Amino acid sequence: MLSSFDLLAQLSNASGTPGNEGEVRAVIKQHLDGIADFSYDKLGSLICSSKVQAAAPNVMIAAHMDEVGFIVRYVTSDGFVKFHPLGGWWPHVLMAQQVLINTDDGDIRGIISSKASRHISAKEREKLLNLSDMFIDVGARDKAQAEQEFGIAPGDHIVPATRFAPLANPRIVSGKAFDDRVGVALMVEALRHFSGADHPNALYGVGTTQEEVGTRGADTAVDMVAPDVAIVLEGPIADDLPGTNTHETQGKIGHGPQIRLFDPTMIANRPLTQWVKQVAAECNIQHQIAVRTRGGTDARSIHLHLGGVPAIVIGVPVRYNHSHAGILNLDDYEHALQLLLEIMRRLDAAVVESFTAF
Repeated sequence: MLSSFDLLAQLSNASGTPGNEGEVRAVIKQHLDGIADFSYDKLGSLICSSKVQAAAPNVMIAAHMDEVGFIVRYVTSDGFVKFHPLGGWWPHVLMAQQVLINTDDGDIRGIISSKASRHISAKEREKLLNLSDMFIDVGARDKAQAEQEFGIAPGDHIVPATRFAPLANPRIVSGKAFDDRVGVALMVEALRHFSGADHPNALYGVGTTQEEVGTRGADTAVDMVAPDVAIVLEGPIADDLPGTNTHETQGKIGHGPQIRLFDPTMIANRPLTQWVKQVAAECNIQHQIAVRTRGGTDARSIHLHLGGVPAIVIGVPVRYNHSHAGILNLDDYEHALQLLLEIMRRLDAAVVESFTAF
């Protein structure tokens, strides 16, 4: 069986921008073939129904397959590629970074750049460079070569050219798209763990699409699952960096998974959060509590389904999200998996009903 390390590597290295998640879908299906039944919503979200099912409750474990990236707008007359972001990017992290343009004929490597520094005025250097001022240099001599020989066309998707790798400390790994391939990996491992085993619920692992552009896949996938409770798995920001107010640090790598109680898009069901914290305490699972004043997750769409769905977000802290390379601690991943499995073992009908006993 593939290790967590190798599963994370496969998922991180896969290309999967919003609306173009096919490579990630393929990895999930590869590792859950024979373990789950597969179905899809019409935006491409992958619904993996455990073959071992109780009658109820329906439990949705959701993780988004897409990563932040870009899309080709057009090619200039002199062969440079103009692009538009898919998801949130901070322009400061982009200059001189390598990317792969996913064309119909294969990947084309390029480098993000802008007007040469010696041609930028002192006043311009004081400002944050706009994405609209950037381009991708693919080494084309002109528009014709870029389009006809390289096969680059408007609408092609673009991802960071980054490969998964351990750092000097082998428990610390770097790679792209940990937001949210770390959640996808946890979902896959949970379904594999319960393959052939009894558990007190109907378990649905869902790889959603287009989260980074507005939780669109969660909107459609939740209709098909009709969950009684939802666990959203994420790769939230780690804020344990120099210059951060230590009183506001809620995501330190190496300090366990993060249980999110609030963000602007969802206030987590309070009985559910209390119960999850109790499970973590009873099992001596190190964890962190987060109240986030910015951002959101697929829980935004899921918890508003029909009459409402009790939902919670559990995440593995990731440094440098929405950039070419993130960093996470494998200890946090393993503790998050342990917590997820303990939750699944205990989520029976009586427990789920208690979340809405108002």
